[in-house]
Amino acid sequence: MKQNPKRDPVKTGKFLSLILRHQPETIGIQLDEHGWADVEELIHGVNKTGKYFLDRDFLDEIVETNNKKRYSYNEDKTKIRANQGHSVSVDVELKETEPPEYLYHGTAERFADSIRNEGLKPMSRLYVHLSKDKETALNVGKRHGKPHIFRVQSGEMFRQGYVFYLSENGVWLTANVPPKFLEEIE
Repeated sequence: MKQNPKRDPVKTGKFLSLILRHQPETIGIQLDEHGWADVEELIHGVNKTGKYFLDRDFLDEIVETNNKKRYSYNEDKTKIRANQGHSVSVDVELKETEPPEYLYHGTAERFADSIRNEGLKPMSRLYVHLSKDKETALNVGKRHGKPHIFRVQSGEMFRQGYVFYLSENGVWLTANVPPKFLEEIE
């Protein structure tokens, strides 16, 4: 049986990511200062587009089954937000956390020269995203082309005063990574 394209959890999840991380105005909603959107407004706005059908049960399914754990509800499930990756200015109430000695960053090989010279920058996002292991970084890098992995000396950065955060879904975040803290992984 063919799945209803308006109820495809992957495509609908990607649309939710666009709304909750980058362009809430696309469906006529606003995020509060902590990135929260009203669930009912979100459902109404998504359905208004005609591209997707969203109800509370389907939204719950997307939140629970998203392999990257991108979304969280507040305690009474009246609000929802993306856990990280925003390009809009919000404070998702991240807590400073001491990182492990090394973290990893996966990217496409075509960006490696720029990273070698300038370090890691958040680009259109609020933070640089780092992974706890090489495998995760490799998977991230593959999404953008031929993968290239950098090992980040996060422990040394922390000891020198750089701030790190750990998002709800296990992504490590920091403002930037200067080139001197990067090593290339073969």
